[in-house]
Amino acid sequence: MSTAIVSPSRLTGTVQAPPSKSAAHRALICAALSRGVCQIENLSSSQDVQATLRAVQALGIHAQLENGAAHLQPQEESIDAPVCVDCGESGSTLRFFIPIFAALGIPAVFTGQGRLPQRPIGIYLDLLPQHGVSCCTEGGLPLRIGGCLQPGLFELPGDVSSQFITGLLFALPLLEGDSEIHLTTPLESAGYVEMTLSVMRDFGVFAETTKDGWRVKGNQKYRAQKYTVEGDWSQAAFFLAAGALGGDLYITGLKMDSCQGDRAAWELFSRMGAQIIQENEALHVRPGDLRGIVIDASQIPDLVPILAAASSLAKGHTSIRRAGRLRIKESDRLAAMASELQKLGARVSETPDGLEIDGIPSLQGGEVCGWNDHRVVMSLAIAALRAQEEVSISDAQSVRKSYPDFFEIYEKLGGMVHVVGMG
Repeated sequence: MSTAIVSPSRLTGTVQAPPSKSAAHRALICAALSRGVCQIENLSSSQDVQATLRAVQALGIHAQLENGAAHLQPQEESIDAPVCVDCGESGSTLRFFIPIFAALGIPAVFTGQGRLPQRPIGIYLDLLPQHGVSCCTEGGLPLRIGGCLQPGLFELPGDVSSQFITGLLFALPLLEGDSEIHLTTPLESAGYVEMTLSVMRDFGVFAETTKDGWRVKGNQKYRAQKYTVEGDWSQAAFFLAAGALGGDLYITGLKMDSCQGDRAAWELFSRMGAQIIQENEALHVRPGDLRGIVIDASQIPDLVPILAAASSLAKGHTSIRRAGRLRIKESDRLAAMASELQKLGARVSETPDGLEIDGIPSLQGGEVCGWNDHRVVMSLAIAALRAQEEVSISDAQSVRKSYPDFFEIYEKLGGMVHVVGMG
């Protein structure tokens, strides 16, 4: 356990967006499935990326991360099945790799930590046995799978988690026959699926979009290559908020035409009144007269914690809607943000699928809980920039899940923070 003690301050200067964790997962998987020699550059050493590297190694691929790059090549030794796949707390790793191991016919036991064993996998438990895969679980993790995935029609809802769709998109091109994915409800988090399709195309594998899903030809081959991971818009959003709340920041390393759904942070903070201008290959963000807006979070769930933090300091009313899936993330993020911002004096209330916020000029100091959730901790650290006194945030170590050097960068930009017990 560790605590971040944050004093009111102002962030200024230039910050490079960290590598996209979402793109990193996808690039590492495509590289592993190529069964060739690949170099994936611009990677972070976050715990979630480490989890995907462990899963890649369980596939029989030698994968080593060093100096921000991973070198992958197949091993000659045979795999001793069943293999154990430790997914840590990474929902992406778990949901992406279950159908991949099934498609390759490798028996596996999936394990996890934190809240991951309780996060939903029921879609696969219903779907995969219809296609030749046995699934044994007592309700969550560990999950044991066996058999070999067979091609065909895969029907699943689009409003639970796009990670199930991505897992199938990775796996189905490996099968002998053709398959179709049919969504029974509208797709949410569409940007993540588009990112999957984009990275797959980069590696020479394709899926054809249909009216309600995708058609995927079998017997496709992933192409080995050197690949550079783009910057992360969801992490850049913390610094967009810091600039909007009183800082003056240049954010570099972002792909301006990225298919990441969280690129919407640029438009959302602009709508709130922040001054955000593209200057060459950087975004320059400065404060404006922030005001509340209505936010549909169905496509951008990861942005909700930082949007809530910023909205608590914007004039007027903000309504964040269609965010019910945040209750089954690393924490119940709706409850977490409402509870902790209230402790700082914010006027925030929960609804079943969102948050209602009435902004105030500044927050109070005090002690808040990070809920062992990286996005909650980082959002509270940004909100603390506009507190009247210091804010003590527990569970600071949770930033290692996605952004290990967040507090170091925060301090270099002028933030007044002291982290105790990080180890």
